[in-house]
Amino acid sequence: MTRLKRRIVELIGTVGPIPVSEYMALCLFDPEAGYYTTREPFGAGGDFITAPEVSQMFGELVAVWLYQTWQAAGAPMPVTLAEIGPGRGTLMKDMLRTLTRLDADFARSASVALIETSPRLRDVQKATLAGVSDAVEWHETVASLPETPLLIVGNELFDAIPIRQFVRTADGWRERMVGLDANGELGFYAGAASLDPSLLPPDADTAPAGAIVEIAPARSALMQTIAERIAEHGGAGLFFDYGHLQPGVGDTLQALRRHDHEDVLESPGEADLTSHVDFAALAVSTRAAGLHSDFTTQGAFLLSMGLLERAGSLGANADNTTRERLSGEVERLAGPQAMGELFKVLAIAHEDIVLPVFHSQVDQPE
Repeated sequence: MTRLKRRIVELIGTVGPIPVSEYMALCLFDPEAGYYTTREPFGAGGDFITAPEVSQMFGELVAVWLYQTWQAAGAPMPVTLAEIGPGRGTLMKDMLRTLTRLDADFARSASVALIETSPRLRDVQKATLAGVSDAVEWHETVASLPETPLLIVGNELFDAIPIRQFVRTADGWRERMVGLDANGELGFYAGAASLDPSLLPPDADTAPAGAIVEIAPARSALMQTIAERIAEHGGAGLFFDYGHLQPGVGDTLQALRRHDHEDVLESPGEADLTSHVDFAALAVSTRAAGLHSDFTTQGAFLLSMGLLERAGSLGANADNTTRERLSGEVERLAGPQAMGELFKVLAIAHEDIVLPVFHSQVDQPE
């Protein structure tokens, strides 16, 4: 039993079952034993690999999109280039290198900001960015960013923000709780709180007993905060995550450890807990702030931005080993059996900004 699991068992023994959202928050962000506060999850030696760690081409193409969007907005200055949830800082490093090559004046003049709450990860990011830029500032929240037009990117950010789950019972949709069985082991139970029927997805009426519906008010609140910032000061945002474009019924809560799945109640604090992102719900938050949003898959986005051409350029004078590596990176980032279809991209901006490569490639949610 992990030290955090022991504490959670003691907590439930004292106060009773806790919501899935509270359990998820404890597992990920507990100050003493939370997954993100105590571990190095990224890369081949960690528990998962994100797109920036797969290939430099991901950050390069994201940087090109942000630069083109900035131009489409009228090239405002001053401007803030920000990443929220920046992991090891790899994405920002690749973006800054690319932006310097595209427009040295822009790269030199833009305020660079990383929004990160973990002191440990801040140290990792500082090491990654050493020698790349001396002008990076760290922030704990979006609220403290400079009051200038904002170009912001987030990669695998929303999937780690805790969700609420509701299970269908004979009494309706009840909040899913984490409690203790007769042997003192963690288990899932239906609580007393019910779900507002207006929040149910369209297919909920036909769902069987035991079906799960997920809502993520904390994710929507963060997206609305970002959107309101852009609505007030201008700019645009680009967000990558795995998830779905339309709401539906299903349990997507999962634990990932050493690049494999395990039971979500098995090792609190030692495995990454995530769930699929409801992009339709995020879009509602952006529209509430008066912004336009559009979607596509990660594969379609990267291919439209020139992933194949960039890989060809990098491999033009390379040996066969390098070319094979680049081909593998393309497949990993954009292939339909890899990240290409599972991961989606949400772009947000004022309606008068024409977003590069986003032309309503998928239907907008109602």
